[in-house]
Amino acid sequence: MSETEVKTNPQGDPITSVAPAPSASKKDPHGEAKRQRVVTPEYMFYEAPRTKEFITGSEAAKEAIRRSNVDLAIAYPITPQSETMQLVGVLYGEGYVKEYYRGEEEVGVMAAIAGGSRSGVRCYTATAGPGTLRGLEGIASWPGHRLPAVAMFTCRVVNAPLAIQPDNIEVSYLLNCGMIVFHAENQQDMFDFTMAGFTISEMNDVTLPVGVCCDGFFVTHARGYVRMQDRGIKLPPREAWRGAVPVLDAENPPARLSRDAPVQKSNFMAYNIHAVWQQEVWAAVERSRKYIDRYMGGLLTAENVDDAEVLIIASGSAAAQSREAVRLCKEKGMKVGLIKVRSLRPFPTKELRQLCGKAKLIVVPEFNYVGWLAKEVATAIYGFSNAKIIGGPRVYGGQSMPVELIVDEVESGVSGKKSTNVAMSQIMGGVNPEEVAHFMRSI
Repeated sequence: MSETEVKTNPQGDPITSVAPAPSASKKDPHGEAKRQRVVTPEYMFYEAPRTKEFITGSEAAKEAIRRSNVDLAIAYPITPQSETMQLVGVLYGEGYVKEYYRGEEEVGVMAAIAGGSRSGVRCYTATAGPGTLRGLEGIASWPGHRLPAVAMFTCRVVNAPLAIQPDNIEVSYLLNCGMIVFHAENQQDMFDFTMAGFTISEMNDVTLPVGVCCDGFFVTHARGYVRMQDRGIKLPPREAWRGAVPVLDAENPPARLSRDAPVQKSNFMAYNIHAVWQQEVWAAVERSRKYIDRYMGGLLTAENVDDAEVLIIASGSAAAQSREAVRLCKEKGMKVGLIKVRSLRPFPTKELRQLCGKAKLIVVPEFNYVGWLAKEVATAIYGFSNAKIIGGPRVYGGQSMPVELIVDEVESGVSGKKSTNVAMSQIMGGVNPEEVAHFMRSI
């Protein structure tokens, strides 16, 4: 070919691209993952140096999975979770996750996670809103089969009219199925709670799934500072033989499935088997408390509560809004403390009773319509506190919560002025037995 001759493709177009120079050595795409070293959970959570990065909640979840030695991750897209699982797919390509695929829909995903966990491998998935409800039958069966796994719920609207915006009403569906439930306020919580979730779920006397919830978009798509350990270390692998039930193989059927005809035909035996096993599941939830204390630093955090007559109790993104409300109240000369609930199951009943004994007013802001946290708080401290409890303010359907709404409830609660944002049925007043009874019926 002469110097003036131009190469063309079959269509006659000139070829102008330049072929890459041959590489002397091909780089192993899994090389960095292969060099990760296993460390103890104690070293990972408390001793390993950390560096601070400004990342989204989805990226924080990805980085947690990178360090969690995950065997199997299964994805099905739904906003706002899709980005998170896409990033986990990147980890699969880099060798940090051993197996990864996209399920056909949420029912199939949750069934496959059950199968993976039963086989003895460490599993992770995520969903949101309608996806949570679609997969709920499978999710609700995980605790009864004693399946350790971690699922992330990036909460969004589920009740009509549908939207994709943040609203954590779906948490109320998860609270009483037997799984451990954490509620992340920010990107740091997403990172820490996910990693701790794997460690806690696989403890022999726990052996339960963990749900890590956050308020979608507010956490998943926003950026915040996250202090992370070096990416060159990871948690120990799952040791399935340590679990409360045997893994599934040719000799061991799935745990607690009534397969024998005489058992199935006997109502007494069927009821008794279910009752005994449910009691054990919930006993395992209670046994997780000591591990939450050890690896997460407690079921709740408390700020400025020692001499406060007013307490704001919040979880998730509402905790961030409440922290700013505490600052504004301080400028107005009011002593207001903040209790951030981190673990919803198990619930910090004992801790709240100790912290709320002297409070005169408790305000519980939430990002949902039904007020599931207010119900939990009222039930936990009933008979242990004379505080007036305001179950609100509440925003939903994707609305943000103006800090002024929380401040208004504090001021109206202290002054006795009627609230314009919270219905009377959401307020329990002091020690008046009739008001207490009315409130407990209303919630």
